[in-house]
Amino acid sequence: MTKVFIVFFGLAFFVVSSDAAVYKGQKEFLKKCSRCHTGGQNYVASHTVKEWEKIFANDGKDLAALHLKNKKAKKSWKYFKGTKYPKKVKHLRQFFMEYAKDSGNVPCL
Repeated sequence: MTKVFIVFFGLAFFVVSSDAAVYKGQKEFLKKCSRCHTGGQNYVASHTVKEWEKIFANDGKDLAALHLKNKKAKKSWKYFKGTKYPKKVKHLRQFFMEYAKDSGNVPCL
């Protein structure tokens, strides 16, 4: 009985502490990123989990910096400088990690 309780408590803690949602990240990607980063699932699967971790380092500030340094990404500057990106970056990160090249998962875009 105590083993069941421990497993249940552990799972409940994980679900509560993990407040990022893959589906929200996918929705944000389709809404904000797919205009420039065409190819949907091919783009998401273009990097491994480790590579995406590096890109999303510092709470997404490294990803924002990549876009803000690139003149070709000028259309996205307002988004990365705004207030929505910091709120959505955890979902984007979760989405990219879930469907990375070495994850074995394929998104339905």
